[in-house]
Amino acid sequence: MASDTGPEEKTPRRVNKMALGIGVGMAGIIAAALYFTFYFVDQERERSLQEWQVRLGIVADSRTASVNEWIEQNFATIRELAENASLQIYMDELLASEGDKSGVTDEAAQAGYLRNLLVATADRTGFKPPEQAGEVAANVERAGVAGLGLVDANGRSIVSSPGMPPVTGRIRKALAQALEGEPALVDVFLGPGGEPSIGFALPVYGIQSDEGAEGIGAIIGIRTIDEGLYNRLNQPGESSETSETYLVRATGATVEYLSPLADGTPPLKRSFALDTKDLAASYAIEKPGGFAIRHDYAGDEVLVTSRPLANIPWLLVRKVSRSEALAGTETRLNTILTVFVLIIIGVTVTIIAVWRHGSSIRAAEAAEKSRIAAERFENMTKFMNLITNSQPTQIFAVTGDTKYTYANAPAAKAAGISPEDVFGKTLASILGPTKASFYAKINEDLLARFAESDDTEKERESHIHSFGDDEENMEVIKTDHIPLRGDRDYPPGILMVMDDITEYSRERRRSDAMMRQLIDTLVDVVERRDPHTTHQSSRISEVARAIAREMECADDVVKTVDIAGSLINLGQVFIPNEVLAKKGGLKPSEEAMFDNSYKESVELLQGVAFEGPVVGTISQTGEHWDGSGTSGLKAEEILLTARILSVAAAFIAKVSPRTGEPPLSFNDATTELMNESGRHFDRKPVAALINYIDNRGGAEKWAHFHQSA
Repeated sequence: MASDTGPEEKTPRRVNKMALGIGVGMAGIIAAALYFTFYFVDQERERSLQEWQVRLGIVADSRTASVNEWIEQNFATIRELAENASLQIYMDELLASEGDKSGVTDEAAQAGYLRNLLVATADRTGFKPPEQAGEVAANVERAGVAGLGLVDANGRSIVSSPGMPPVTGRIRKALAQALEGEPALVDVFLGPGGEPSIGFALPVYGIQSDEGAEGIGAIIGIRTIDEGLYNRLNQPGESSETSETYLVRATGATVEYLSPLADGTPPLKRSFALDTKDLAASYAIEKPGGFAIRHDYAGDEVLVTSRPLANIPWLLVRKVSRSEALAGTETRLNTILTVFVLIIIGVTVTIIAVWRHGSSIRAAEAAEKSRIAAERFENMTKFMNLITNSQPTQIFAVTGDTKYTYANAPAAKAAGISPEDVFGKTLASILGPTKASFYAKINEDLLARFAESDDTEKERESHIHSFGDDEENMEVIKTDHIPLRGDRDYPPGILMVMDDITEYSRERRRSDAMMRQLIDTLVDVVERRDPHTTHQSSRISEVARAIAREMECADDVVKTVDIAGSLINLGQVFIPNEVLAKKGGLKPSEEAMFDNSYKESVELLQGVAFEGPVVGTISQTGEHWDGSGTSGLKAEEILLTARILSVAAAFIAKVSPRTGEPPLSFNDATTELMNESGRHFDRKPVAALINYIDNRGGAEKWAHFHQSA
């Protein structure tokens, strides 16, 4: 009995341990998923706060700039008065008379002018008492609340506009600072009429005084703060309902609100202790420019940032209700969190269900996938055959031992057999021994490199080869060789794309021959008119070709400089015969004809279609490396072909001059060219020319250049 029940008791334990392990793993996965879900939500919330920080900061910066502009405008008004020449002359005379007004020339007229100046400026700039609605004229003098005043070096009032408050307290303190040569500000205060007021004071210097010295007097301006400042706190186009911008300052242990608040509180009518917990205004004063979530004056939770104002102890506070700012974000994140949690629960249930029935389902899915893959492969094969068979080029694949593994219809047709019969045959049996030997060597080398790099794009090659000795019957074939990776059914091989370009090549040669004949005819026309330039064009062309090859330029560059060099003197056909016949002693205007003949060449050739930039090359030979040429092109902006041709033309002009001057030696000519490198010529073509002459036999080959025509 014991022996029968023993195994039955062990089996459940093993199954339970496995289930426990799977359960722990699932619990870990669920916990990790929940953690990252909450982490994602927190990151999104933080990102939203950063976006609001940027938005509030942009508005705070613009409003700060606007308030700073208002402050500067008021200082500018006072500065305009302080720098008034008539006022300065009056103050100079008053100082010279030690404060005795009778010592001032025509004092009454000058004082009247200054009073009128202050009154006009006050009316124009707002330094005047505000008008009171329903005011009745009476012999009752109103307390001064705003105006402009001028004081002497001892602080005594000289002249002021109507409504100027008496010089006492904080106003006297600002004037004392101004008389010492420093601009002064009377910080915002409640005036006699209960209006918020502010003052600005600047020193007045004598006509001959240096700025920075003590003033010989001062200008003080007191004004009430009106909507002109408060409107600057409003952001144009504001769409938020709870956004607000206001001004605060620290006064002792309290924070005062200097501008009207959204709840209707007037300026300077609300203040809090500076250490009020989480107060937005206290945070703004403590950390100017910071960003945080705090409580505003109404106790609402807000996002807040602040900016200090220049030269004034105020802080600009920008805030928005947290509930409004993050309402959309919180709704979206709560939705995301709910969806994620539901997804995690759904995935967990699904995984458990899949785990219970996974084996049979996976087997069925694998069988279905295999069937679909086979069907797709068959369809893809048919599609690829359709594509390749519709191409006019021969496309076939061969192994390393030259046996065909694939051929499209054009390749099979060229061999005279069906595509199915091509498989297994060798290149020699299809293309013949000569072509097969040539292509087998290319494929062998390509497969050897491909075995090391396994990089199809890097190792693919293109070749153009001619078969046959007779040019008329020569066959020209272009082939692309693309390495193919092997698999269990096929060894590595080469996909070859073969094009017969014999006819194209033949037409190309004919076209080039006709172009060359035309060029030679045009050159002959020029040289017949000017016996002094015989062979000069061909020499320029020859030197330009040598430089281009020495610089290892592409064939199209060599061909372009060859043709451009031959045609550069074509424009000389327009030079009169009597000028061409001169052996020397050319006038400056006649020399200009030769120097600018390349431009006529450009005009003559403008409508001719060349393969390369022949016309552009000739046109840019007048450009200089440093940009001092005809059109101002410089350095790499100039065509490489033009840089090469200009060096070649200059070299021929020095060693084989047209008339008069003795030719330079190759060494002297290249020395002059090198001296002009970096200014007139590109250094690279000059260096290539020198290397060709010194090390490639150029000196011997071109020795006849010194001979006269």
